[in-house]
Amino acid sequence: MQVKEVLNLSDSRAFLKVTKHLYQNDPVWVCSLDKDINEIFDKKNNPNFEHGDAKRWILLNDKKELIGRVAAFYNRKNFIAGESNLGGIGFFDCINDQNAANLLFDTCKNWLQSNQIAGMDGPVNFGEKDKFWGLMVQGFLNPSYQENYNFPYYKSLFENYGFRKILEQTTSEISLKKFKIERFQKLSARVLNNPNYRFEHYKANELGKYAKDFIQIYNQAWAHRPDFVAINFDRIETTLRSLNPILLEEAIWFAYANNEPAGFYVNVIDVNQIFKHMNGKMDVWGKLKFLWYKKFGKINRIRGIVFGVIPKYQNLGLETGMIMRLYNAMKKYPDIQHSELAWIGDFNPKMHSLFEALGAETTKIHYTYRLEW
Repeated sequence: MQVKEVLNLSDSRAFLKVTKHLYQNDPVWVCSLDKDINEIFDKKNNPNFEHGDAKRWILLNDKKELIGRVAAFYNRKNFIAGESNLGGIGFFDCINDQNAANLLFDTCKNWLQSNQIAGMDGPVNFGEKDKFWGLMVQGFLNPSYQENYNFPYYKSLFENYGFRKILEQTTSEISLKKFKIERFQKLSARVLNNPNYRFEHYKANELGKYAKDFIQIYNQAWAHRPDFVAINFDRIETTLRSLNPILLEEAIWFAYANNEPAGFYVNVIDVNQIFKHMNGKMDVWGKLKFLWYKKFGKINRIRGIVFGVIPKYQNLGLETGMIMRLYNAMKKYPDIQHSELAWIGDFNPKMHSLFEALGAETTKIHYTYRLEW
């Protein structure tokens, strides 16, 4: 077997081809968009390169066939005071062979050690935690956009190498039929009828306003996290513009308390129901296919990607108010019958309790692993 570093365009294309080869007979797998992966490793596009670095490798067998891939990375700005300087690995895919996996893991470890990194988390992303994060260990169905999907045997490959679980990430799903509507109507009535609170859905023609409100909420709601990194206007504006093709305005809700931005609940359509037809390509033909399937294909699921309320307005019912606004808005879209509630970490029991109260069921579990040396 040979590990080859990704150094040129041909290698980069091979890195993308690994998954297309390994999963070609898996009916559940949905190919990630090539451009989404490439942008992560583009120094002009990914700000994490300002304070860090990333490397990619592909693995070939003796016949020069692609049998694996992996990436390793670190961002010194994200090191947490008092903890080990940790890097990450991600975009790991491999045949069911422990020796092959070990070779990829060793390559990451050696490179990170050469940069004075004391350990590695994986599989994670060289960027946002809501994308390509965690190893799927349960619920190998309906992979969502930019969600890690993998073969079940990957769990053994990681654990046999010595990785230990540090985080369990739970994804839940609620259907309109199982939503506990009567209970939530009663719970939400108090805030929906309170003149001090109001709820608005996102409007694309007011992107600037909602981007500023999002920043104000996010930078307060997540400030307590030790790994918190504040977001700025340029970043969220770029994100909202990139999401525009998959947004339903009435699937994104903001809560205001005393005219102050207080919370948000952001949902997008389950775009993987479109991307499964595109084989990772967003070229001219791919864009035409996207528009056709978006208009004529039946999309029956939305996906909640972020949910937050600033601390001083938590536990006042704003969460239930946004959920009820979303529920009522989705009645206008009869094809949409399910809402996936994107992953919640085991460090957030309040959100787990809220999802259980909704009538949601756990559909997928991902693990984040760590290895220190």
